[in-house]
Amino acid sequence: MLVAAASAARFCVRFGDMSRVGQKPIPVPAGVDVTVNGSRVAVKGSRGTLERTFHNRVAITQEDGQLSVTRADDERQSRALHGLFRALLNNMVVGVSEGFRRELNIVGVGYRAVLKDSDLELQLGFSHPVRFSAPAGITFEVPEPTKVIVTGIDKEIVGQVAADIRKLRPPEPYKGKGIRYSDEQVRRKAGKAGKR
Repeated sequence: MLVAAASAARFCVRFGDMSRVGQKPIPVPAGVDVTVNGSRVAVKGSRGTLERTFHNRVAITQEDGQLSVTRADDERQSRALHGLFRALLNNMVVGVSEGFRRELNIVGVGYRAVLKDSDLELQLGFSHPVRFSAPAGITFEVPEPTKVIVTGIDKEIVGQVAADIRKLRPPEPYKGKGIRYSDEQVRRKAGKAGKR
């Protein structure tokens, strides 16, 4: 009986920690308007507007320039959604006020990128250049031929677009050629030694 009680206590402590993220209020910066209509939330800022429908297991309230996310009960799914939806809501506020960006580096002789209108044209060692169109809400920057910056207000879309560009020519492990994130460490492999 004591073992079961101790195990339950450890379980509560362990999963209670998960809700710490959900309990943190989200400050709303000046110039950002938040409209909460039931489970539908719209966030408008200088960079644009984002909307999302949240699960009815959580409630979102706005008071004194802050957003709070509360869960309906302490069931396991509610605890998991609590922190998740708080993070998603915070990303919406940051996105419309500051935006998100992901940097990619292009490594390889002759590998480069140029901006054609709003799209990317990439030379990646294929017989033809690869054209990558910018989805709605996404902007490309090419400050130098071997660097691409993806910017937008939706963190999920920015991350997905950057991943799709990287997928065109992932970094290979021998010479490191390809497209990589600016903060990515590519593990290199030693090539096979030539016959003597």
